[in-house]
Amino acid sequence: MADTSNTQTQGASRFGRYVIYTLLGLVCLYYLLPLFIMVSTSLKTLDDIRSGNLIALPNEVTFEPWKEAWGSACIGVRCEGMSVYFWNSFRFVVPAVLISTLVGAFNGYVLTMWRFKGSDIFFSALMIGCFIPFQVVLLPMARTLGELGISNSIAGLIFVHVVYGVAFTTLFFRNYYVTIPDELVKAAKIDGAGFLRIFWRIILPISTPIIVVSIIWQFTQIWNDFLFGVVFSSGDRQPVTVALNNLVNTSTGVIGYNVDMAAAIIAALPTLFVYIVAGKYFVRGLTAGSVKG
Repeated sequence: MADTSNTQTQGASRFGRYVIYTLLGLVCLYYLLPLFIMVSTSLKTLDDIRSGNLIALPNEVTFEPWKEAWGSACIGVRCEGMSVYFWNSFRFVVPAVLISTLVGAFNGYVLTMWRFKGSDIFFSALMIGCFIPFQVVLLPMARTLGELGISNSIAGLIFVHVVYGVAFTTLFFRNYYVTIPDELVKAAKIDGAGFLRIFWRIILPISTPIIVVSIIWQFTQIWNDFLFGVVFSSGDRQPVTVALNNLVNTSTGVIGYNVDMAAAIIAALPTLFVYIVAGKYFVRGLTAGSVKG
């Protein structure tokens, strides 16, 4: 009887796993279908798109839409290569991510390990920044950029995204650092380590999980941003998201769906790459600071 019961239990468990895996597979297919359609459409000719099924494979694979998308992003009446704006995004995204991550790490260290009078108020004020909509800061930020002389420049976009992103990175690092035992810092102080030495030699080396979280979060948010890019830049200084919008909305005559799809994939490739390569570290980093002790 016991063997029969165990066999039935194992069979039910195995059936349950099959059901779960089947459902997960269907969900994955559902979410991956738009990506498949984008890739498939970007490899088709216009005639193939008109005559074929939306989810059908291309009858004739062509990379001309990719070449055209990479080389024909329109800004106003001028059409230039989308590659210009693609590299523009890298020029301000990478410095903005690194600076905001470093400042957030330093803020989290100060607010956690070196408490001072008014630190809770300062932290609360920073947290308000996480809930301020982009539109609220447009006018004051434009005035600030003008006063600093960095409006309509890559440096201006770096400044904007660092200021807006510091609130988020500070929250990430502060929540992670509260899990670090206070005795670690106290022991370093007893050994004669100072404020900056403790930060560089002790705190930062054990912050790898949350650094990865901050980099992925900031890279995704800044790369995908459209509003700041279209407001605070113009011409050949605009990011790839603005170039993509201009390319799609300035189409004349026959709409080149294959070119639009190729351009959209090009614009999304960096964030897709980041999540594919470092996605598991993002989840680990988020959960690393979730439990005290």
